[in-house]
Amino acid sequence: MSTYIDPSDQQPRCNWCGGAPEFLPYHDNEWGFPVDNDIRLFEKLCLESFQSGLSWRTILNKRENFRAAFQGFDFHKVAQFNEQDIQRLLQDAGIIRHRGKIEAVINNAKRAIELVEREGSLAAYFWRFEETQPDTEQLQMRATSAYSEALSKALKKQGWKFVGPTTVYAFMQAMGLVNDHAEHCITRQQVARARADFSVPGAAT
Repeated sequence: MSTYIDPSDQQPRCNWCGGAPEFLPYHDNEWGFPVDNDIRLFEKLCLESFQSGLSWRTILNKRENFRAAFQGFDFHKVAQFNEQDIQRLLQDAGIIRHRGKIEAVINNAKRAIELVEREGSLAAYFWRFEETQPDTEQLQMRATSAYSEALSKALKKQGWKFVGPTTVYAFMQAMGLVNDHAEHCITRQQVARARADFSVPGAAT
C-alpha cells in the first residue's frame, strides 16, 4: 500500500493524509486512538452519519459548528430536541442541513440513553465489537468488516438510524476499535501501544 510522505518530517503516513492540510493533525492525534468517552463516541457516530454521501473534509471543517448546534453531542440534551430545534438546525448554515440526518441524531440520542441504561455505557457496548487482529493485507482496502456489520445490525435492531455497516466501520476506524493505519505509517505503532494499554470498558479484570 502506498503511503504519504509528509514533507515536514519525511515520515510515512496513511496515504489519505495528503488529501487536505487539516487531515494531518487529525490523523496523527485522533484517528485510530482508542476512545472510551461516551460523548465522543456518540459524536463520532453522528458525524459519520452526516458524512454519508459527502467527504470527511466537509464534516471535519464543520465539526465545531456541529458541536455548538447539538449541545456538544450530550445525548441526554439532544434527546430533548423537538420540532422547533429541528427547524433551528435546518436554518443553520454551519452544519449539514439534512432533515433525515438531523432527526436521526435526535432519535439516536434517545436510543443511546436506553443503551446506557441497559449496558452501563456506550463504550462498554461498542467495545464488544473490537477487531483485535485485522488482516494487515486488508488495511484501508475495505469499507466494512464482519465486526461493523454485526454492530450495525445490532444498533438497527435497537432502533438506531443512519448506522449502516460502512458508516459504522468508519466510526470503528476512528475510535480505535480497529487499527486500520497503513502498515508502514508512523502512527500505526503509536495506536498499537495505546490499544495495548487501553482498558476495555466493562471487561473483566
